[in-house]
Amino acid sequence: MHTEGVPDPLHTGSVESPEDRTYFRQVLGNFPTSVVAITAGMPDGRPEAMIVGSFTSVSLEPPLVAFLADRSSRTFPRIRAAGRYCVNALAADQETLCRSMATRGPDRFDGITWRRSPLGNPVLDGVVAWIDCELEDVVEIGDHHLAVGRVHALRTESVKTPLLFFRGGYGDYFSSTSVLLDRLVGW
Repeated sequence: MHTEGVPDPLHTGSVESPEDRTYFRQVLGNFPTSVVAITAGMPDGRPEAMIVGSFTSVSLEPPLVAFLADRSSRTFPRIRAAGRYCVNALAADQETLCRSMATRGPDRFDGITWRRSPLGNPVLDGVVAWIDCELEDVVEIGDHHLAVGRVHALRTESVKTPLLFFRGGYGDYFSSTSVLLDRLVGW
């Protein structure tokens, strides 16, 4: 509740200032996002990966999903050229894997166990779920590429909780319903 004339402690910037990048990012940080690894098998057999926090479903008919890749990404052009990718929904216990794959360099897959998807893309061990896609379209929008994929195959791998990004940090999600059911059932 806000009282007229009393400063609002939660309001730290102008409502009309989306041009203030710091404030814009601060406000958007209050919207939790999933953390996924986008992986692709390259023609030479090497795996590629990038971490994104902007994955969404697009359409049920046809089955389409999408993610956003920063236009400055060095990895996205290689994934785009492959024409296919796998979305790996990281589990809450995979923060270290996430940080490793978010670095630059060829050793992102060192020590990481994975298998090939039906389209030949890496499916990481321990993920919550994966979705194998053929690249349908790429749209340049703002400072990002919107990559739309047609779903070829998908699977839930575990009942683990997902890795989320919220207010500048990683964490997981527990629904109050799940906690209540776990207590009632004794899990």
